Amino acid sequence: MKRFFFLLIFLMGFIFQARMQAQSNVIDEVIWVVGDDAIFLSDVENVRLSLMEEQRFQGDPYCIIPEKLAIQKLYLHQAKLDSIEVSDSEVFSYVERQIKYYESVLGSQEKVEEYFNKPINAIREELRNSTKEQEIMKRVQQELVKKVKITPSDVRAFYKRIPTDSLPFIPTTVEVEIITLEPQVSLEEIDEIKARLREYTELVTSGKMQFSTLARINSDDKETAIRGGEMGFVGKNYLVPEFAVAAFDLNDPKKVSRIVETEYGYHIIQLIEKRGDRINVRHILLRPRVTKEAINAAIQKLDSVRSNIVDGKLTFEEGATYISYDKDTRNNKGLMVNVPNVNNPNQSARTGTSRFEMSELPPDIAKAINTMQIGDISKPFSMISNKNNKEIVAIVKLKSRIEGHKASLTEDFQSLKDMVEEEKQNEILNDWVAKKQKETYIRINDNWRNCDFEMDGWIQK
Repeated sequence: MKRFFFLLIFLMGFIFQARMQAQSNVIDEVIWVVGDDAIFLSDVENVRLSLMEEQRFQGDPYCIIPEKLAIQKLYLHQAKLDSIEVSDSEVFSYVERQIKYYESVLGSQEKVEEYFNKPINAIREELRNSTKEQEIMKRVQQELVKKVKITPSDVRAFYKRIPTDSLPFIPTTVEVEIITLEPQVSLEEIDEIKARLREYTELVTSGKMQFSTLARINSDDKETAIRGGEMGFVGKNYLVPEFAVAAFDLNDPKKVSRIVETEYGYHIIQLIEKRGDRINVRHILLRPRVTKEAINAAIQKLDSVRSNIVDGKLTFEEGATYISYDKDTRNNKGLMVNVPNVNNPNQSARTGTSRFEMSELPPDIAKAINTMQIGDISKPFSMISNKNNKEIVAIVKLKSRIEGHKASLTEDFQSLKDMVEEEKQNEILNDWVAKKQKETYIRINDNWRNCDFEMDGWIQK
């Protein structure tokens, strides 16, 4: 469904300003009416101004954007009829993912604020509504296409009808196994961390400082620190177990939790509000600092493990199972799985498999395997874990590599199956929009009717 979802991806570049905040030289007017909803010129202008370079349209934005907004309104109307909703905790997760994406594209939080000319808190708040609508539309689309099933004969027929010179190019993909170690943190460092957190607790309970102020100044969780440590409403499943237990045990907003250790570091937590099975809390996270000596010790240990593997004393898979720090790859005998990455929202459809394009791998791992041959094992190297932002040490083994090539039925059956599935889904969704166009009152301002729309049916007789 990637192509059809692109019809709506402009929503990821959200509307930053209300209609009355449009540029002063724009006289606002209704340019489209879809059902009971109006599309204003300022809506189009605000979307156009808020789009990042990677999201620019090829074509006239004053034709493309109103059509996308009209499609959005058709889906949102259907969502109301079907009572489709998205929880606040899910929206929070999606917003943080998009903020991280902006930071990865622009380089830093400060550059994001400069680009959009707003503080990050305002950007995050205004992103919530458009993100919620985006996710609701995806739910409607998923419901419409959920019965699509692709058979091997569908794939073969699809492959046969593609001219040889038009076969899709399949990028180079690799499979990678990994063994990781977390450098040992000294007891002195842990004691110092806990002492600081106890000091913060005393400052809050004595009324000398606000928890939110301490979080802004001291918390190592930079995403929540800028909001005074506030996490937003979430359910237990959104939180790691140790944190969830401590947070949901809180009942008095004036109290501060005990010190909680998680895979991310050490926390103290303050309750803001409970709503049923969801909770909003503030927290302060302190991550123990790892010394250069501890990193070198972990590198030496992994170097010994590597030597034992090379000498045949144990296999890489055995080393991953019994030595590796990361439980996800440890339980998978070291094999990495391509799961969604908050820093890479445009990942391929391969998520859930062990195959990666080089751009989908963490940069340090991609660099390590770039010149390796199948079966080679890297020297130990340090990297920052995508999972918890801790510095870890790793060795990797290149299990397989399939060089970029024109698609073939035998080697790329799954990729071709994905293409067929996407094609059928697009047909269903386009047919649905065409049907809704006929059932919905649509009026377009005369000055906005001479567009080459992607879909027919907008101009009603």
